[in-house]
Amino acid sequence: MKKTLLSQTKKIWLVAPVLLIIGLNYSFKAGTDDIEWLGWSNKCLTESYNPLPDTKLKKWELALTNDYFLRLRKTYQHGKQEYFSFNLHRLNSVDYQGNEQAGTLQLSTAADDIIVQTYEDPKGDIDSMSTTLELPVRNMSAARLDSLKSALSYFKAKGL
Repeated sequence: MKKTLLSQTKKIWLVAPVLLIIGLNYSFKAGTDDIEWLGWSNKCLTESYNPLPDTKLKKWELALTNDYFLRLRKTYQHGKQEYFSFNLHRLNSVDYQGNEQAGTLQLSTAADDIIVQTYEDPKGDIDSMSTTLELPVRNMSAARLDSLKSALSYFKAKGL
């Protein structure tokens, strides 16, 4: 009886570390995946976007889609809408002007790749293209900016 108890203890001591190593190996991810980058990027953009207070903006939507498009739609009180959109694989540079409290995030493309449209505008609807999208932002620390740049670069590379 002592012999079987000793052999069972030895088996437990041999099997337990193997199971522990297997469990640890599969519990960690190798890196951040698309869904995590997408969620974080949308959270960062939504929390940081700071529309100008003097405009009569009724609502806005800013989103990075799972097909790597950055889209901004602004709706004003009288129904006018402005729409901006571009695919991140066309992104050329991300620049920031301002301080940690407030500034402007400039997203630039090499050519006229940013779609600019207006609807319900008294001056007439406009369809045009642009090379720069300027987003007024707040609370953009250097670490947050670097992380956002990394996320946008990640999606740019995925879209190629």
